[in-house]
Amino acid sequence: MTDTNATLHSLADGLLEAGCIKFGEFTLKSGLTSPIYIDLRRIITYPKLLADIAQAYLPLLSTLHFSRIAGLPYAAIPIATAISLAGNYPMIYPRKEAKSYGTKAEIEGEYHAGETVVVIDDLATTGGSKFEAIEKLTGAGLIVKDVVVLIDRQSGAKESLAQAGYSMHAVLTIGQLLEYWEENGKVEKDKIEETRKFLEQNK
Repeated sequence: MTDTNATLHSLADGLLEAGCIKFGEFTLKSGLTSPIYIDLRRIITYPKLLADIAQAYLPLLSTLHFSRIAGLPYAAIPIATAISLAGNYPMIYPRKEAKSYGTKAEIEGEYHAGETVVVIDDLATTGGSKFEAIEKLTGAGLIVKDVVVLIDRQSGAKESLAQAGYSMHAVLTIGQLLEYWEENGKVEKDKIEETRKFLEQNK
């Protein structure tokens, strides 16, 4: 097993143990009933897992050219902060809503128009939230070429971003996670199958 595999496997175990990925019956924002629920906001309660996750982004980031990272609110801000500390990358973030007082900033942190930023997010599903954030960043004169996420749900985000000219990179895909948990028996086979079927039907 390579070091990369070992890292990804320990992340897969950590996410499961921390309850960041659950199997059962969950109603999604879209109204669909899903056999899997991914809640990466829980990562902040587990400092070691958060640090390991930040480290896992670094090999991907080292292949890209950029001046700053931009964490997306809210789930990805702690992840982007950990990456910033681990890789010594300056960080900014687009606000969900502009400040109504003081500087009335739409983007927090220091940046200069013309700089290239890499968007950091926790999860990619369809890519919708990424486009909103990219619009804010490019509206401020920043250049966005790449989006890096922890987990790609393989539900079309990579393709829709590619159509718009952006490259998406993922530390893990849902397919890799399911395969690993199936191999080591961490998750029951029927739950894995049910999840695969659901993801296939809702691509």
